[in-house]
Amino acid sequence: METLDGPLIERRAERPTLGIRRRTPFRGMLAERDRLLAELIAWLDEHGVEPDGPFFLRLHTVDMAGEMDLEVGAFVAAPGDGVVAPGVIPGGEYAVLVYRNHSLRANRLLQEWVRERGRDFDVEASPAGDRWAARVEAYLTDPRTEPRKTRWATELAFLLR
Repeated sequence: METLDGPLIERRAERPTLGIRRRTPFRGMLAERDRLLAELIAWLDEHGVEPDGPFFLRLHTVDMAGEMDLEVGAFVAAPGDGVVAPGVIPGGEYAVLVYRNHSLRANRLLQEWVRERGRDFDVEASPAGDRWAARVEAYLTDPRTEPRKTRWATELAFLLR
């Protein structure tokens, strides 16, 4: 893993989004992300909508032994339809880390860094898994121009309490 920036804590404003949300097993989650990202990009192209920021993966509920509730989206204020829905990433204090390659290591690093500082993520346990107020993986490298995921600059941004 290559750390490009952070970890750090920064205050962010609320941001409008468009995305596609699905439940999928943890195993195979990244293949589902890729499929949904291609579907979202095609939808944006068909509707003449240009994102106002990077594409992202948002984990609403995490259950690595079961299903993940995820959303693939783009930062943009626009109406959706039955498949692509408008949403919002809430404002607040976020723990942030920008990295390249090895997402599990980057996630672990950010979570340990936050714990070492005595801070807590905005997450609640539930029967469906851990429900995150905002756990976002933004792709700072545009996947439309760089297909090799190992070269993507990726920003983790997890909302804190």
